[in-house]
Amino acid sequence: MDMPMGYVATTALFAWCTFFAVVAPRRPRPLATMSFWFGLGLNEVPFVGIYVLMASTALAAAEGDLESPGAKVTTAVAAVVTVGLAVSAWRGLRTDQVVGRALEQGLGTGWRDRVHVPLRRHRPWARILLLPGLMRRRDVQRIPNIGYGDAGRRNLLDIYRRRDAPQNAPVLVYFHGGHYTGGAKNREARPLLYRLASQGWVCISANYRLRPQTTFPGHQIDAKKVIAWVREHAPEYGADPSRLFVAGSSAGSNLAALCALTPNDPVFQPGFESADTSVTAAVCLYGYYGHFFGEEPDATPSPNQPYAYLNPGAPPFLIAHGTKDALATVEGARNFVDRLRRASDSTVVYAELPGGQHSFDLFHSPRFEAVVDGVEAFAAWVLAAPQRTPDSAR
Repeated sequence: MDMPMGYVATTALFAWCTFFAVVAPRRPRPLATMSFWFGLGLNEVPFVGIYVLMASTALAAAEGDLESPGAKVTTAVAAVVTVGLAVSAWRGLRTDQVVGRALEQGLGTGWRDRVHVPLRRHRPWARILLLPGLMRRRDVQRIPNIGYGDAGRRNLLDIYRRRDAPQNAPVLVYFHGGHYTGGAKNREARPLLYRLASQGWVCISANYRLRPQTTFPGHQIDAKKVIAWVREHAPEYGADPSRLFVAGSSAGSNLAALCALTPNDPVFQPGFESADTSVTAAVCLYGYYGHFFGEEPDATPSPNQPYAYLNPGAPPFLIAHGTKDALATVEGARNFVDRLRRASDSTVVYAELPGGQHSFDLFHSPRFEAVVDGVEAFAAWVLAAPQRTPDSAR
């Protein structure tokens, strides 16, 4: 019997994608782009790839002759690919330890003694292993498409809250990525939004204007409008806007960092200068923070980079970045963390995720679920700390 060609095609496709997931070349730029597009899925959910290869091999054995030379080569390639996917899975599982060490380094070895809310002890392994793309939870209500500005669908936000609508809940405001040219509020970080909402938070995920409709500072003005909207309207949804965290992925991470570093800056609040846009803390996932490496006194960062606004009164930050990020370099994240720590009087937690690629927050993966637990622990620690007054933040 002839070897099934579907087996060959499946094995070849998975070999191609696994190479970009495990090796993930970051240079030259075309290979880096291929690493992102071809490697992201299997890098985050390698178990799915292993299931498909095992099923494909079993089906081929049932339908054809695996003793032929071509079949033996294909089966050997499938075995190598499975090993590669196991390596990817091992990297993801290691994130748990990495995040734990980052919390101890940033918060101190006794940080758990100050946290008085229950933290998750077991990750949702059934969902991770079997349904990594399933996001909805029965206990969480999503209220979509609430307007916060006059820019149509680009000024809409979604609210995630527990169905029993707890009162005085802390708030997380999240901004999506997309290089300021694409993206949407219901794509990334949903495991985080649903998890925090199930624990009694009110989570808000917002669109904002993109290029070419606007450019800097238009994106940032929209981000500030979201915070101003939360200050005014969040209590209607059971939220306490005095406990407001800002978060984002990729370009949204840049927005979140700028929001945290520029509270009440009138440059970013035209027409709503009196609104309070200060935040309690910031969470930045695989962000691009710009290039600012000069030490000379006249080195001036661009005004659309967080470097331009570093100050001692910055709120606490949690920053997570993957070592295999092909679109926003891990070296850039390290540099930003170093400068932020030197400038800020507040805590900076930095978790460098082994094997992590850009957009690691799309699925219920071992990697991102470890980050979700880290965010929850960081937020609980911040909320348990004495709140600084504006005078003490200076």
